[in-house]
Amino acid sequence: MEIVQAEEKDLHYSGTRVKRREDQRMITGHGQYTEDIKLPGTLYASFVRSEYAHAKILEIDCKKALSIKGVVGVLTGKDIEGKLNPIPTAWNIPGADLHVPKYNAIAVDRVRYAGDPVAVVIAESPYIAEDAVEMVSVKYEPLEPVLDMEKAESQSAPLIYEDVPSNRAFLWKLDTGNVDETFRNADLVVKQRIVNQRLQPASMETRGALAEYNSGTGITTVWMTTQNPHVHRFLLSLVLGIPEHRLRVIAPDVGGGFGSKISCYGPEAVVCYLSKLYGRPVKWNETRRENFLATTHGRDHIQYVEMAARKDGTVLGIRAKVYANMGAWLSTAAPGVPTILFGLILPGQYRIKAIGCEVHGILTNTVAVDAYRGAGRPEASFIVERMMDILAGELKMDPAELRRRNFIPAGEFPHAVPTGLVYDSGNYERALDKAMDVIGYSDLRKEQERLRREGKLIGIGISSYIEVSGLGPSRVVRSTGFGLGLWESATVRVHPTGKVSVFTGGNPHGQGEETTFAQLAADELQVPMEDVEIFHGDTGMIPFGMGTYGSRTTVVAGGAIAVSCRKIVEKARKIAAYLLGIPELDVVFEGGKFHPQGDMEHFRTMADVALAAYAAGEGEVPEGMEPGLENTSFFDPENFVYPFGTHICQVEVDPETFKIRIRRYVAVDDCGKQINPMIVEGQIHGGIAQGLAQALYEETVFDDSGTLLTASLSDYAMPTAVEMPVIESYFTETPSPHNPIGVKGVGEAGTIAAPSAVVNAVMDALSPLGIRHIDMPLKPEKIWKAVNAQKSSHK
Repeated sequence: MEIVQAEEKDLHYSGTRVKRREDQRMITGHGQYTEDIKLPGTLYASFVRSEYAHAKILEIDCKKALSIKGVVGVLTGKDIEGKLNPIPTAWNIPGADLHVPKYNAIAVDRVRYAGDPVAVVIAESPYIAEDAVEMVSVKYEPLEPVLDMEKAESQSAPLIYEDVPSNRAFLWKLDTGNVDETFRNADLVVKQRIVNQRLQPASMETRGALAEYNSGTGITTVWMTTQNPHVHRFLLSLVLGIPEHRLRVIAPDVGGGFGSKISCYGPEAVVCYLSKLYGRPVKWNETRRENFLATTHGRDHIQYVEMAARKDGTVLGIRAKVYANMGAWLSTAAPGVPTILFGLILPGQYRIKAIGCEVHGILTNTVAVDAYRGAGRPEASFIVERMMDILAGELKMDPAELRRRNFIPAGEFPHAVPTGLVYDSGNYERALDKAMDVIGYSDLRKEQERLRREGKLIGIGISSYIEVSGLGPSRVVRSTGFGLGLWESATVRVHPTGKVSVFTGGNPHGQGEETTFAQLAADELQVPMEDVEIFHGDTGMIPFGMGTYGSRTTVVAGGAIAVSCRKIVEKARKIAAYLLGIPELDVVFEGGKFHPQGDMEHFRTMADVALAAYAAGEGEVPEGMEPGLENTSFFDPENFVYPFGTHICQVEVDPETFKIRIRRYVAVDDCGKQINPMIVEGQIHGGIAQGLAQALYEETVFDDSGTLLTASLSDYAMPTAVEMPVIESYFTETPSPHNPIGVKGVGEAGTIAAPSAVVNAVMDALSPLGIRHIDMPLKPEKIWKAVNAQKSSHK
């Protein structure tokens, strides 16, 4: 695809397909990740991990490990007990009988999942450390593990924590007040049990940390794989018991995260503690197996869903009883994911008046579950879109027509939904129409009828999704129990030569914002893009920021950059007016030049103004004006943003092998204004890849003892390029009024839309066989079993 480069003369970069500037270093091997950072005298940490999902620790014998040459020390949970505080939970949802268990960085007396750390080895090399781990002998008393969410609350189930009754961390309820009556008076109620399976984030770079304590300053610097450096610094300070200004967190290049690098984990805190204890830098990096064992997983819901409707297809209500697996502890954002981010978006794109939701947050003897690309929104969109198709089947109505009848009309925005959210802007019917036009929906249905007569299993699936993203309004998120506000910061500095440095509190780690933000700042300041440099990820350099997740970075961090740039332009206008000797109101700023209205011959450039601002002498800046040309802004949006779209998938299921082939996949998305369409398309494509993976391939599997069976890439079925279809990507544009640049989030859209589009298509293909629903992933074996079960029931 041809990349159209922006012309320097017009200084208009937004909306153009500028190549990602960060790719040059990434694809040539010049990126610098945590593992690449080398410090003299570094020690290496490796963790001894439990082989049991639930057991008492009876004895830990470290003698053999300590006898190995190069081993500096071995510490157990009891050795550091009282020196590190428990791992905190940052989203303490109110009104939900929340129980936050005490979870230690290293287990003290009991392990609660297979992979729980019980000791840490410190050695002169990573290889010695790993060898020594094998020499640590641990005696356990195995306990019965809690693995079944639906049985975990029973009186007969063992307790994982004595102070968490019934293994229930919380019970969150949402009721718009008219749910029971709505369902009683409905013409039709459809019901379905849906499993949204557990998934394992598998970013290219696993987690790691390198800590260095400076005894002269008392400051610990930690390089780590984080999506939110300042938040990690805040949480680590709570665990370590040291003030924030004595901690510096640096995120160098980060090889993806998908939500798994938001959370505060124990090993990063342990590494910081060890550096101070031994007076040397200490490094730790996960293996891929450790990553799958001990880095947070995602999804894992069992959902009992009902949808109420009239005979004409008007959807009246939806309610769900949900068991959400929290794993062995409440990770950083875990309580908010299956509640706030899930329940509040259940209306979808539709005028559904009655919403009911009951979420049981269940502790089990598995690794913790937290945010994973989409975080609550994919789970909500999936049940809404599956139920729409199931309802359409019961009504014998085309699923596209059912959706169209229930859409919120384009003229009703902003639109308040019963859950309390206010959708900012949208035109849902236009996105559906475009997707149907592109794929040739009417002709596709006719082709489907013809091919079915030939014995082929052809299906068409629709997913009309919406998400709440651009996580930002601080008053709103604080009311939900989130630990801090979700504003974002930016410092924009114009140097005396006119070059620009942008310091953002966002922390991109693969999304492309080093390019996007440079385009944005270049346009706002009307300077060449190559004159703009983006800095992020270092708490010692940037203002306090909330980081990158929830499709918020371009929306909120980009908003902060735009606000700072505009304040700089206003100051520069005053200086330019002074230099030109004209009233400020007569100054026009266009094409990178400040000039009098109607006079292009006399002007000052941004560089001219910047030099005068720093020179600050007589005749250079107005009297009383502060020198310099920079601004720091904290942007707190008034509302979230609500990206939306419609994806349509056509599949063919082989009637003998039940292998699924995606014949076509059309995506129509609306993320508001687009700064870089190429990057937007890349985000959509990547999101769809992960959504297709959930629909067809990926699934976390534990055995009856709680041992993770999908602990390697040989066992966890991630798709490759071979399995990916051609994605036909199109857009509509409905700007958001709630940020200065009109953008909406896009990083999670594909992951939210794709699972229901694919599953709806497969279920449509299997509908002639009498099959209504199969839970993800739709592996051939599952389909074979469902088909044979259906045949047996007929016999």
